[in-house]
Amino acid sequence: MAAVSSVTEIVEYHDGVLTPVKEAPPPSPVVREDVMYVAVGNMVKESELTLLWALKNSGGRRLCIIHVHQPAKKIPIMGTKFPITKLAEHQVRAYHDAERQNMRKVLEKYTLICEQSGMPAEKLVIEMDSIEKGIIELIHQHGIGKLVIGGAANRSYSRRMIEPKSKKAIYVCQHAPAFCHIWFVCKGHLIHTRESRIDALNMEVSSPAPVGTPSPASGSPSRGLSGTVQTGPLAYSTPEKGSVGSTDYGLTPYCRSITDGSSDGWGGMSMRSSSGGSRLSSCSSSEMLDDSSLVSPLETEGSESRIQAQADPFKYDPSPLPSISESSGVDELYDRLQQFVVDAETSRREAYEESIKRRKAEKEAIDAFLRVKASEFMYAEELRKRRETEEALAEGDEEVKRMRQHLKKIMEDLRVSQEEKSCLECQIADSGQMVHELEDKILSAVDLIQKFKKEKDELEVERDDALRIAEGLRQKHVGGPSSRPNYRFFAEFSFSEIKEATNNFDPSLIIGEGGYGSIYKGLLRHTQVAIKMLNSNSSQGPSEFLQEVNILSKLRHPNLVTLIGACPEAWTLVYEYLPNGSLEDRINPKDNTPPLTWQTRIRIAAELCSVLLFLHSYRPQGIIHGDLKPANILLDANHVSKLSDFGICCELSEDDFPGNNKTLSCRTNARGTFAYMDPEVFATGELTAKSDVFSFGIILQRLLTGKPALGITREVQYALDQGNLKDLLDPAAGDWPFVQAKQLAHLAMSCCRMDGINRPDLACEVLRVLEPMRASCGVSSSHLGFEEGFQIPSHFICPIFQEIMQDPVVAADGYTYEAEALKGWLDSGHNTSPMTNLKLAHSDLVPNHTLRSAIQEWLQQP
Repeated sequence: MAAVSSVTEIVEYHDGVLTPVKEAPPPSPVVREDVMYVAVGNMVKESELTLLWALKNSGGRRLCIIHVHQPAKKIPIMGTKFPITKLAEHQVRAYHDAERQNMRKVLEKYTLICEQSGMPAEKLVIEMDSIEKGIIELIHQHGIGKLVIGGAANRSYSRRMIEPKSKKAIYVCQHAPAFCHIWFVCKGHLIHTRESRIDALNMEVSSPAPVGTPSPASGSPSRGLSGTVQTGPLAYSTPEKGSVGSTDYGLTPYCRSITDGSSDGWGGMSMRSSSGGSRLSSCSSSEMLDDSSLVSPLETEGSESRIQAQADPFKYDPSPLPSISESSGVDELYDRLQQFVVDAETSRREAYEESIKRRKAEKEAIDAFLRVKASEFMYAEELRKRRETEEALAEGDEEVKRMRQHLKKIMEDLRVSQEEKSCLECQIADSGQMVHELEDKILSAVDLIQKFKKEKDELEVERDDALRIAEGLRQKHVGGPSSRPNYRFFAEFSFSEIKEATNNFDPSLIIGEGGYGSIYKGLLRHTQVAIKMLNSNSSQGPSEFLQEVNILSKLRHPNLVTLIGACPEAWTLVYEYLPNGSLEDRINPKDNTPPLTWQTRIRIAAELCSVLLFLHSYRPQGIIHGDLKPANILLDANHVSKLSDFGICCELSEDDFPGNNKTLSCRTNARGTFAYMDPEVFATGELTAKSDVFSFGIILQRLLTGKPALGITREVQYALDQGNLKDLLDPAAGDWPFVQAKQLAHLAMSCCRMDGINRPDLACEVLRVLEPMRASCGVSSSHLGFEEGFQIPSHFICPIFQEIMQDPVVAADGYTYEAEALKGWLDSGHNTSPMTNLKLAHSDLVPNHTLRSAIQEWLQQP
């Protein structure tokens, strides 16, 4: 995989405008020492202390804020980040422009801090993918000599910190040029300083001092005419004015050579000589010796000799010297002077030649130094490229590893998908077989329906006979013929109260609907209730109303719905309100309601078995529900099941009990739900206790699997035969204990046998299996006790005492109170309602026997 450069684009920030640069400019040879540069990041709170430290320690230098802007490689869209390579160019450009706008706002905050501190700052920005490499690039481009940068995250600062900790700071410290002096700051404290090595690059070059009289012997000290001690062949002293040999001696050409050498890219730089540690400083035209300022000791003797000496520095004509041969002293002085002049000329020539050699050697040294620096720069550049290549290769290797892992995962997913596909194909084949079986069953059912149509007339006659028998039994039960039930055991409401409680029958308050009519959620006499409006246009409406009233007015069981009252003029029944809806709604959760756990499902099955056993063995008249299904099983706030809807139930006389050697059955037409109806009812028209057992078996299978009722028996039997019942269990109920689940499945299948006589007995077989299961789940028969945290029904609480009522009575305001509490209220002189504060029409108290019975049964639960 080819290495990809991390630099995408270089931009410079000047006067508030980002200017892209296609290629980075060459490094500047000028090192800026008069400006302190401060590196800042995107988080103002993190870099503010670093900037304040730079403002405090700038030492009079100007400030320049530098920032490396990183363009985003992934852009968030609709909650997901997409790589810019997969987006349109205009989208990427718009997002990057927005990033640059935010970056400008951040830089404005930094400049505002500087302006408030009285030190305006410049801004310098570069746009790169790597922050640390961007800082190194800025140092090379702009010759940054003084840099302040954060050394670590502020939260990791400690007083013992003596070196940078962040990866960016360590990278800058290791890769910054030697001429850059860097201060590393953390949380406003200096933790490390990397000194610059400016002397390694900028060496000062000094020009040789004016040539004087060399020593006669190299390396031995000697004293010339001017009295200067000379210690070596390259040690010179400028002759005193008026001394011999004080002429130019070729100094001007040497100074010009050094000045010209300053234009070889070394202007303003200096170098130290390697001979004897003497310093050679460059000379300029203003520092050249003036020939007119040098006065020869022979000037008083004549100007001709001086002119000749200046004309040729290596020749001297002794003819102009005055004749002093007249005396021996003069001759001796003349000889000595002449010898001195010869020696001086020789020394001057040797010094001149030596200075030529030295200049040549110094030039060669400078050239060599330049080549060395160029080689070092090329080596550093190659090393940097090599590191980038190695990093790119490492990233490529890592990407290859990730791709291999991703490919491995894809292959694994493909294998799993193929297995799932094979499993689904098998299931589809099984489903096709089940469809054929269902079609056969439907055809059989159609045949049965046609058969039932032929027997319609007979069934209608039998129904009329059954109704007459039921009416006779009802008259016998209430003591005489009556078309109305006895309402003394529960409250009777007016139609206006029903209309007000349902907000004029607001459709939004409907919580249930069926062939019988609609059920509304209402507030009746300040109590939440469920109001069942029977369909008066139906021929079964009045009969269902009377059936429900007669059954529920005399039955009391913890798992039967409580009938609070009725409105005879509108064929309306008022029940207690159960907030958790029906079991059907919880097997298939609605409105994001949590599913029922397997423990709760076992408890509901045991409760349902208990209430069915109570109905079948009720004396003097046993009761068959006849329409047992999850939609008719309601759940209160504690998920306690309540059986409802007794509109089509059958009552049996005492002569029909099994103890009298007769079958517990009655003749009726099939009016229940098809999927839950006993097949024998379709065939014989007789509804028996085993019919409820069949429906109970279907409900038990639904609690186990969560699947629809139609065809569920065949699915469960197939799973038991194949040994894969665990795959059929409803996972929403949690981790079913397989032994108990299998036991329940076998129990449900025995309840759904086609021959009713072979179905298990509720008391001897079914309840004995369910009760131990309920106990093993931690749900005992006392699950309604207060210690279990179950809620008390609100209509059991007295509005005055705020306690469960023992003797509930109804006052003139329509509210139910504890008899003792209301009598105390009236005896204290009050004639108004404790709830409405309105005057009571009378002070009569009517006992609420229905509510009292419900409270007593609720308190006496086992």
